Amino acid sequence: MARFFVQNFGCRATQADGAALEAHLSARGLECVAERQAADIIILNTCTVTASADEDVRQTVRRVHRENPQGRILVTGCYAQRAPEELAVMPGVEWVVGNSHKTEIADLLAGAPYHGNILVGDIFARQDFLTAPVMDTAGERTRPNLKIQDGCNNRCSFCIIPFVRGRSRSSSAETVIEQVRSLADRYREVVLSGINLGRWGREPGSKMRLADLIRRLLAETGIERLRLSSVEPMDFSDDLLGLMADSPRIAKHVHAPLQTGSDRILRLMRRKYRPRHYAGRISTARRSMPNAAIGADVMVGFPGETDTDFAESLAFIESLPFTYLHVFTFSERPGTPAAEMPQQVPMPIRKERNRILRELAARKNLEFRRRLIGSKLSVVTLEEPRTALSDNYLKVELAVLRPPNQLIDVEIAQASETGLRETVPHSPLNCFPA
Repeated sequence: MARFFVQNFGCRATQADGAALEAHLSARGLECVAERQAADIIILNTCTVTASADEDVRQTVRRVHRENPQGRILVTGCYAQRAPEELAVMPGVEWVVGNSHKTEIADLLAGAPYHGNILVGDIFARQDFLTAPVMDTAGERTRPNLKIQDGCNNRCSFCIIPFVRGRSRSSSAETVIEQVRSLADRYREVVLSGINLGRWGREPGSKMRLADLIRRLLAETGIERLRLSSVEPMDFSDDLLGLMADSPRIAKHVHAPLQTGSDRILRLMRRKYRPRHYAGRISTARRSMPNAAIGADVMVGFPGETDTDFAESLAFIESLPFTYLHVFTFSERPGTPAAEMPQQVPMPIRKERNRILRELAARKNLEFRRRLIGSKLSVVTLEEPRTALSDNYLKVELAVLRPPNQLIDVEIAQASETGLRETVPHSPLNCFPA
């Protein structure tokens, strides 16, 4: 029996793909092992969203080949779809399989005839996608991530993802309901994710939208908490935000990619909203959910971004009630319009702008955490001892040891260095360690 190991890189959708691969290969009689060194076949399920993501993959290929020279390496995922020839020539790589053929990996490794080591085709011709629940990637095993949508129909000038993931497509409502119903028997919280999650159900002929699916999940499953991963700002409709605000079973957590607060740069990025539109959505979210987590992806150093553009973006971000930011430095992706634009921003300036935004994000997060002192929060306990994640996306240090995978209410005593601390119960036996 061949032994295999899957290593995932990048986003929640890639993690979900990796979980589905493990399930499919196990069903075909292969044995999943916990260490790369023990595997006959090492599958690297890749990301290509930045140049550093590509470099991480190449470094891992070299490391795997050193650690396990007899192991056969299969590279799949987004980097494999974008640049298979770069990977195919690396020592130890036996197969490169793009996202276009990822569903065929189980057949390939089970012995299906196959000539050559590159299997990559037209991603836009595919309508299927792998899906299986996957555990959270931060070490917890209490918050399964379920991919319900794949692909993207947008054409942002900096983004390679549509060209490696294909068109937007959705898992059926019945499939999602069945999967969440099964997960609800074992877990308190499920995270719904996708490449462009807000586009769930938008295929021609479909009348359902994401809010409609969530209503059905609340009505037809016993899941105690649903959390949405990233949703494009204009897909946070009044209907969806109202549903999130009204239901105690939906996490008060809004993550809406911004990219920049500069109107001029947003246009160059080919984003489909202006700063005023974005601000309107965020203001509505904050009014309806006063203690919600509100986060955004923000990019610095886009081609042509002047000091004035950055100052405009910084002021815009300062004005909004963000509780955290994911700050990215622009990375040229071959094949995207932005990679060919003039006025590329020097890397030292990109890094300095990144630092400034990270400092702003840290200050906003601290202000948010301090505001919650003395309040009660609903949290799900994690595998990490005495650690939980709040409804509004904050790590909480628990006063007493509790089993993982429990949904409980805690009172907040203080802000810790990176999160919150629970109030110590009135008992000499239940206290924080010295």
